[in-house]
Amino acid sequence: MADQQLGVLKALDVAKTQLYHFTAIVIAGMGFFTDAYDLFCVSLVTKLLGRLYYFNPTSAKPGSLPPHVAAAVNGVALCGTLAGQLFFGWLGDKLGRKKVYGLTLIMMILCSVASGLSFGNTAKSVMTTLCFFRFWLGFGIGGDYPLSATIMSEYANKKTRGAFIAAVFAMQGVGILAGGFVALAVSSIFDKQFPSPTYKEDRFLSTPPQADYIWRIIVMFGAIPAALTFYWRMKMPETARYTALVAKDIKQATKDMSKVLQVELEVEERAADPKLNYGLFSKEFLRRHGLPLLGCTSTWFLLDIAFYSQNLFQKDIFSAIGWIPKADTMNAIHEVFKIGRAQTLIALCSTVPGYWFTVAFIDIMGRFAIQLMGFFMMTVFMFAIAFPYNHWIKPDNRIGFVIMYSLTFFFANFGPNATTFIVPAEIFPARLRSTCHGISAATGKAGAIVGAFGFLYAAQSQDPTKTDAGYPPGIGVKNSLIMLGVINFVGMLFTFLVPEPKGKSLEELSGEAEVDQ
Repeated sequence: MADQQLGVLKALDVAKTQLYHFTAIVIAGMGFFTDAYDLFCVSLVTKLLGRLYYFNPTSAKPGSLPPHVAAAVNGVALCGTLAGQLFFGWLGDKLGRKKVYGLTLIMMILCSVASGLSFGNTAKSVMTTLCFFRFWLGFGIGGDYPLSATIMSEYANKKTRGAFIAAVFAMQGVGILAGGFVALAVSSIFDKQFPSPTYKEDRFLSTPPQADYIWRIIVMFGAIPAALTFYWRMKMPETARYTALVAKDIKQATKDMSKVLQVELEVEERAADPKLNYGLFSKEFLRRHGLPLLGCTSTWFLLDIAFYSQNLFQKDIFSAIGWIPKADTMNAIHEVFKIGRAQTLIALCSTVPGYWFTVAFIDIMGRFAIQLMGFFMMTVFMFAIAFPYNHWIKPDNRIGFVIMYSLTFFFANFGPNATTFIVPAEIFPARLRSTCHGISAATGKAGAIVGAFGFLYAAQSQDPTKTDAGYPPGIGVKNSLIMLGVINFVGMLFTFLVPEPKGKSLEELSGEAEVDQ
C-alpha cells in the first residue's frame, strides 16, 4: 500500500498550530456554547414555569408541571436534536459543511428567540408554543453536532487534532456555566425590583406576575452568542477535505488552504479511485467501518443515558440532599436563584474542569485510554453513591455526597462524554464523515431521551405516598443509580470496538490514502 495522501491535506496535517486553528475553535465552539446553553437552561426554569402556569391556590405546595408537560418541556428539544443530527449530518456530506453550517445557526437564533415569545397566556398555549419552538431549536442544535466536529477535525493538524475537537466540545461546559450565571443575574435583579413573600406566607403574592419575564429572558439569551458568530461562520471557507475528496475539486481546495495557511501550495491532478466510492449501506462499508460505527453508537448511547439522567435531575438531587430548601419556604424568584446557584457550583467544580482535562491529555493518553478510564471511574462512583445511598442522604454526609456526585461528572467529561464526540469525526471517510457522526450523535441522543424520560419515572419513590404529583411509584433513586452504574460498565466493554485515531492522518484512518500498487 502506498501513501497517496493529497499534498494540500498533508499540508494541513503537518501545519503548525496557528491563528486559523483558534478562529475555527471559536467559530465552531460558539455553536456548541449555544447548544449547551439552550439544552440545559430549561432545567433552570421548569420549577418557575410550574409556579406560574400550574398554580393551585388550595395546595400547600407551589404549582409544578404535570409529568407529561415536564417530560415534554425537557425532552422535546432532545427529540428535535436527534432528528437534526441525522438530517444535517446527511446534508453536510451532500451539500458541503459550510453551506449547511450557516443554516443551522439561523435556525438556532430564530428558535431561541421564538421559544421565549409564547402565543396566548393560558398554560396550554404557553407550553405548546414553548415545546414547538424548542423542538425546532433542537433540530438546529442537532445539525451543529456533526458539522462542528467534522469541520474542526478537517481543519486540524494531526498532532493536536484531538485537543482541538475537544476544545470545541468543552464550550459545552462554558454554555452550561453561562446558563447558571444568566439565571443568577436575572433572578437577582428581579428580586431587588419585586420583593415578594414566601409561598408559605402568601400563596398568591409569592409569584409576582413580573416573574414571567425571568424565564423568557433566560431562554432567549442563548441567541446572542450565536448571532455574534454568524458573520464569521459565513466567511469560513469550505474544508479542504470536503472540496478535494467529496466535491473532487482539488484546485479550489488548494486555493482555499493557501489562503488559510498563508503559504503557496501547488495543485496536483489526481484520478479518483473507484474502489473508494462505496456508500453507507454497502458491504464494503460494513467490512471496513461496521464495528467501529457500532462502537461509536453504542458507547455514546450508553453514556448519554447516564449523563442526561444526571444532568436533568440535578435539581432533584440537590433538593434531596437539602442544597435547595423546601419549595414552600421560597418565593418563585428565590427558587430560580437557588437552583441556578447549585447548578453553577457543580459546573464550576466538576463539569468544566473535566472538559479541559480532556483537551490537555487527549493527544498524550489517546482517546481509547481516556474513554475506558472514564467509564470505569463512572461505574465505581455510581456504585459508591448507590449502595450506601441511605448513608449519603443523612444531613451530616451531604458534602461527601456532592463530592462523589461531582467526581462522577468529572470523569464523564474527562472520559466518554468528550471522546464519543471526537472519535466519529476522525475515523470515517470524508464523504460519509458528517453522516456517520450524525448517526453516532443521534444514537447518543436516543440514550439521552431514555435517560431523561426513563429516569424521570424510575427515580420516583417506591412508596406511593412519596412520589411527585401525578407520577406512578418507581424503583427509587437508589436502584436507579445502581442501574446507571451497570450501564456505565457495559459502556466500558463496548469501548473495545473503537479504534485509536491518535497521531494518524484522517485519510490513513478512513482508508482513503490506500491505493493498491
